[in-house]
Amino acid sequence: MKTLKDHWNNIFSNKSDTELGWYEKDISQTLRFLNEIPLPESVVVFLPGAGTSVLVDALLDKGHSLILNDISDEALNRLRARIGESQRLTWLYHDISKPLPADGPQADIWIDRAVLHFLLDEADIQGYFVNLRTTVKPGGWVLLAEFSPISAPKCAGLPLHRYSVDEMTLRLGPEFVLVKNEDYTYITPFGEPRPYIYALYKRR
Repeated sequence: MKTLKDHWNNIFSNKSDTELGWYEKDISQTLRFLNEIPLPESVVVFLPGAGTSVLVDALLDKGHSLILNDISDEALNRLRARIGESQRLTWLYHDISKPLPADGPQADIWIDRAVLHFLLDEADIQGYFVNLRTTVKPGGWVLLAEFSPISAPKCAGLPLHRYSVDEMTLRLGPEFVLVKNEDYTYITPFGEPRPYIYALYKRR
């Protein structure tokens, strides 16, 4: 039986970055939200689905330390070949819906761009948020960018759980305060519009 890991490994094995429906050369939308965060360069950023995104390069250029996680070995191996090794990089090959190592690294910022919405089972969604709360330090920040309720019901051949700001806020819980949110329409490399919701939270 084909697993979710097999599904993503197959995609990253057979397509170049620019052939991926979520490929984004211009990451200015994400960077605009990150500019709202008054933190020094020496912060730790957790990416639950790093993939092969050029956001990684931009965050490294800013001097940040990164925890790069993905369920796909192929994606992270390709990313590693592109950006190389650094003491500022931690690599995790992990299903983010399953418990992270108890002694896992802590982060100042959690940036999820289109990972959460692939989780459908309630237990997996709850597992994701347990990992988030375990990882993000008090006073830290969370940026979620997910398909909005009016967006496409599927991506990469998989059904999605689309999110409103209200649901994101409810699932994060009262210790996270909504700082800013915005509707954003991403245009795929094939010219198709994908309505997203970007939401930035601060942990108390």
